[in-house]
Amino acid sequence: MKSFLKLLADLLARLVVLPAVGVYWLGAAMGGKERALRYWSEALAVMPGTSGVYLRRAFYRQVLAECGPGCWIGFGVLVHSPKARIGKNVYIGPYSSLGEVLLEDDVLISTGVSIINGPRQHGLDRLDQPIREQPGQWQPVRIGRGSWIGERAVVMADVGSHCVIGAGAVVTRPIPDYAVAVGVPARVIRYRNQPAPDGVESGLADWESRPAQPGQPSTSPPAGSTPFEPTPETDASSTP
Repeated sequence: MKSFLKLLADLLARLVVLPAVGVYWLGAAMGGKERALRYWSEALAVMPGTSGVYLRRAFYRQVLAECGPGCWIGFGVLVHSPKARIGKNVYIGPYSSLGEVLLEDDVLISTGVSIINGPRQHGLDRLDQPIREQPGQWQPVRIGRGSWIGERAVVMADVGSHCVIGAGAVVTRPIPDYAVAVGVPARVIRYRNQPAPDGVESGLADWESRPAQPGQPSTSPPAGSTPFEPTPETDASSTP
């Protein structure tokens, strides 16, 4: 019965967003897909509650390169590229920002995560020209199947499958499969498919006790906090 009600809600959401989808494609034909997507992404981002999740999913399934079934796109999420691909059962937490990204199946994106297209989106070489006018390099970013990106992390490079990226981490280089990476810039502290080193509980004790290098700020979390946020709610009451 529950599955039937979810299917019915999906169908109703698709009907509700049909006018928006039509206006999107009209705007895309006149001014380009990215400009049209910017408007509708911002408009739909502020739709509250579970109904907003269903409406966002229904819209994106008809305008993005891919938006799989069962994905959960939270309040305030902005999608900036029509080339974005969202796999099945992906969770995207509130206030996250996505560029041209591939989120493979079962990825978890926590609150306030920013996934941008590489660290060189603006040129820096010329001093006689504003940075905003200098050409940059844009690279698509992939988050591998089953990976979890912690709260307010910034991802600029590919993350492998079954990885964990700590809260507040800044990923500037590719992260291999099964890696647990934390810090600024993010570095691998252990692999989930290998035993943790002796004396390192879950790979975090070493990270927390590591002293800052001379001339560099400490990467330890504030007192009383942990480098990971609690697992997002994924029970039947909060998933589509």
